[in-house]
This record gives sequence, structure tokens and C-alpha cells, in this order.
Amino acid sequence: MFKHPKESQVSITELMLPSHSNFSGKIHGGHILNLMDQIAFACASKHSQHYCVTASVNRVDFLNPIEVGELVTLKASVNYTGRTSMVVGLRVESENIQTGEVKHCNSSYFTMVAKDEHGNNVAVPGIILDTEQAVRRFARSIARQQQAKHRSTKFKSSEFKIEEHIESIKQQNAKIEL
Repeated sequence: MFKHPKESQVSITELMLPSHSNFSGKIHGGHILNLMDQIAFACASKHSQHYCVTASVNRVDFLNPIEVGELVTLKASVNYTGRTSMVVGLRVESENIQTGEVKHCNSSYFTMVAKDEHGNNVAVPGIILDTEQAVRRFARSIARQQQAKHRSTKFKSSEFKIEEHIESIKQQNAKIEL
């Protein structure tokens, strides 16, 4: 079975309140991460028609601060489907209600795994790729998976070669005392 990404796309908009802010008066990153996890769950669950859990989050860069009183919109779409997992692409934007200015605040990729009622992984429907953008997003997810496997192998303690890294570390704000 295959489903179109449009069938499970989810979007939410929320007003940012003073209770969501940190000590500098900006919206707390943890609040945004919580919202991102919720919408990734909703999108993946809608696609798979099962309860889903977050397996990993691929990099969250906070590009622009979000102010109290702004509207924050989160958009989620399934970009990739494996056997039991899905990569949900998320985009976060804020809008100043008074000026109408919209800022891109961050984008991220959540890998979600579908579970049955006993907590076992369950197969998910495949995804229909009918645009060049959909193919690009799917291919990018494959590339990210391959990069993650390479990174985890390169720095595994049994594979790590300290001499390959000493010189670059010496140029950083660190002191080696071995």
C-alpha cells in the first residue's frame, strides 16, 4: 500500500505566550522542540495509522528567535518511508501579527517508528513520489541515513584513531593532557 504525502500533512499555528519564554524574553527552544515532536507524531501516526515513537531527530538549528506575541506555524510532511519508519520533515515559521513579517525559524527531520498495540514495530505504507521535490526529499533522507552510519562507525571506540584527530583538536579551544 502506498499513500500520498498530502494525505498525512499536518500544520498547526499557536500564539506564543509569556509562559513560553526564557529569561531573555524569547520563546524557549524546548517549547518549540516539544511542539515539533507533537506535530511529527501526528503526521507519522496519520500516515501509518498506528501509534508512533520518535527514534531520532536530525539536527535542529535555531535560525531566528521567536518573540512573545508572535504566531508560530509548524508544518510536517512525510519525506521518506522505510519498512517500519518514516522521516517527517518539519518547518517552523513565526509571524509578527502587527507587521505581517514571516521568519523561517528552523527545519528538522524526525525519524518516527510505527508501533502496534504490544509495542512491536509495524510496517508502514510506502510513499508516493509524484514531484521532483518529493524525489529530492526522499533521496536526501537516504543520504542522511548513510552519513549517520558512516559517522557512528568512524568514531566507535574500537575504530577511532586518535592520531588522525590530534592536530585538528590542538587548533580548537581544548587542552589535551594524555
